[in-house]
Amino acid sequence: MSARVSLSGRADWLGEEHLQRLLAALTEGGEEARVAGGAVRNTLLGQPVADIDIAATTLPQETIRRAEAAGFKTAPTGIEHGTITVVAGGKPYEVTTLRADVETDGRRAKVIFGRDWKADAERRDFTINALYAEADGTVVDLVGGIADIGARRLRFIGEADARIREDYLRILRFFRFFAWYGEGRPDAEGLKACARLKDGLGQLSAERVWSELRKLFSASDPSRALLWMRQAGVLSAVLPESEKWGIDAIHGLVRAEKDLGWAVDPMLRLEAVVPPDAARMKTLAERLRFSNEEADRLRLWALTTAPEPRTTETELAKKVYFSDRGGYLDRLRLALAGARTRAVEDNQAMMEAGGFSRLLNFVLRWEKPVFPIKGADLTELGASPGPKLGATLRNLEKEWVESGFTADRGALLKRAAQALES
Repeated sequence: MSARVSLSGRADWLGEEHLQRLLAALTEGGEEARVAGGAVRNTLLGQPVADIDIAATTLPQETIRRAEAAGFKTAPTGIEHGTITVVAGGKPYEVTTLRADVETDGRRAKVIFGRDWKADAERRDFTINALYAEADGTVVDLVGGIADIGARRLRFIGEADARIREDYLRILRFFRFFAWYGEGRPDAEGLKACARLKDGLGQLSAERVWSELRKLFSASDPSRALLWMRQAGVLSAVLPESEKWGIDAIHGLVRAEKDLGWAVDPMLRLEAVVPPDAARMKTLAERLRFSNEEADRLRLWALTTAPEPRTTETELAKKVYFSDRGGYLDRLRLALAGARTRAVEDNQAMMEAGGFSRLLNFVLRWEKPVFPIKGADLTELGASPGPKLGATLRNLEKEWVESGFTADRGALLKRAAQALES
């Protein structure tokens, strides 16, 4: 074990009464339970803690018995792999029995339960994810994770090739965790192993691949990780649409987010590295099994043409009215980020950035005006329901939009009467 390190004084979550009661219940009678993984890692890195997972020597049924005897609710969410979800104080805690892998096929593992903390640590992926914390905050490090956290180094536990062959998703996790926690260059052995074994990514489900990519795109600055993914051939393997398009735009987008206070948006970042080709985006969305919302956003972005920076607000309003506001927001944000990047050496680009900024702010504030004529207005003029009424209504709406939304209701009704009489 490394030199003594403690979370005491820097982990408010560790002092929560319900967590302490749960840990106490699981450690009675010679058993052991420790907080494991991300909560320990993030606390040592000074980053927020979302989920708290627990590793324990108790077998799943004994975990359930002890937790319920302590007054907590349980759910066997992953009991075949030793995981029980315990709800304590309204918060879910995943409690997993110590395990060792006995068989892996690159996607899933068969496990046996045990009591060996070192074996449990060594079956995990990276050293920084294999740290444990006792109830008093003492950190247990059996694989050198504390030193790697200090160096902001992401390193596979043991042989990188062996860890990857156990689950090829670890290739994407290597770059995702590097984006979130790494500094400098990625670990050389890990990078080489990812490049050698990238063909194994084809065994993974689309949902797992997109989940990892989305998390990577959600990092504060994923640009370095994407660069190394491209160098290793991994990016082309999972996102071939980016291959001839390039990832250079991601740098300017990240800078714009930080400078302009934009929220991190993984879908916008994806759009920055793939071509705005509707057919290819449809294929991408189907291949990675996007949600309907994600697929629609990508499609609308691809179908929307970015306005020229000198476009007037009235002209843009006419376009947005008959289109999708979200597609224009995405296009304008990417156009603004690109112009800001070029503006460092190009005065014309500086002017363009000003135009895109003006148009973006306009679309953000814009509220779709309400067309003042309805079908009922035309039936009052004697129109019968049917294609002619619909066509007249659509033509009136186009006329109203072309007027800059200024044509008044009376004039429109007069035009409608004339159209219906013809």
